[in-house]
Amino acid sequence: MKTEHEIKMWTPFTMLMCGLMGIGGLILLVRLFKGLGAVTNLNDRFPWGLWIGIDVLGGVAMAAGGFLIAGAVYILNMKKYRPIVRASILNAFFGYLLAATAITLDIGLPWNIWHPIFMWQIHSIMWVVAIHVVLYTTTLATESSPMFFEKFGMEKAANFIHKIIVPVVLFGVLLSTLHQSSLGAVYLIAVGKLSPLWYNSQFPWLFLISAVMMGLSMVSFETILSEKFFGHKADISILSGLARGVLITGVIYFAAKLWFLISGPGIAAAFNGSMEANMYLLEMVISVVGPVILLSMKSVRENVKSLLFVDVLVISGVLLNRLNVSIFGVYRDQAATGFSYFPTWMEFVVTLAFISFSIVGFKVCVKYLRVFPETETPH
Repeated sequence: MKTEHEIKMWTPFTMLMCGLMGIGGLILLVRLFKGLGAVTNLNDRFPWGLWIGIDVLGGVAMAAGGFLIAGAVYILNMKKYRPIVRASILNAFFGYLLAATAITLDIGLPWNIWHPIFMWQIHSIMWVVAIHVVLYTTTLATESSPMFFEKFGMEKAANFIHKIIVPVVLFGVLLSTLHQSSLGAVYLIAVGKLSPLWYNSQFPWLFLISAVMMGLSMVSFETILSEKFFGHKADISILSGLARGVLITGVIYFAAKLWFLISGPGIAAAFNGSMEANMYLLEMVISVVGPVILLSMKSVRENVKSLLFVDVLVISGVLLNRLNVSIFGVYRDQAATGFSYFPTWMEFVVTLAFISFSIVGFKVCVKYLRVFPETETPH
């Protein structure tokens, strides 16, 4: 593991990301003062666009690794994964910060974002999503806090968190499981609007199982890159274990998607040459078929470069799924009313700024905090 002084902060890539963050910040100021219409192409028929599809739906799915690894280590006592538990939780924390910020900026009146905390609407799935974001972001901050307490010598505070970590993690697992599925439940109201290639009554658990795939791949991805850039040794036994998890969930997810395709619109619908059919096939090949075939080979599961390639496939494929559900799957129905949507350059820049913030934030934490401790104090 590289020391604090060996990790270079101001590399050209880091400066590029800081530049994107600066431009994105200026765009967000324009959005706050002049409204969504000044920086986005959203309209009454397309009220949700790139920021919801990537930053919220995608960001939350990428954060799934946090509750999976934390649950495995602190609840199931799977000690093998302890070296990556802090990094996984930290990555999830940044993912939820991204989602919370995107939700705040995407609603018409951002300064009313506090309403769900005090104005409970327990029969509203949107309220469920909002309160889960608030509660789980707070939980992730609690799980991550020992790193900060250790940095500033607050040993009593760190020890207190260690003592209560199991119930905190258990609460986090419950929250994240519900939140991943509730994001899918939001789209249950899109019956007749969303293409039958994606719409079905089992949206909640399909969103959950695909988030598990992406979360495990994201943890593997960041672990491999941490070895390259931060000198943290990527234990092949850990990476292989994560790969087996992706393989198992991938098989389950593929079986479910195939069943819903056959029992729903039919296999022919996926090969009719339409835009929806092509996007569906592309999604399935990238996120499920390709990774399952590759991970079924032991040689792939034990090769770091091969695993990195599979991780990129899964992450890209699940992100494409979220875009298919939020944009491409409803495009034909909405466009029939005379409306269309394609993100402005500013929407793309803001999304890149959010991602850059997560990467730079993670790098700062690795440089100054014990994100990858060589030894763990028994809890």
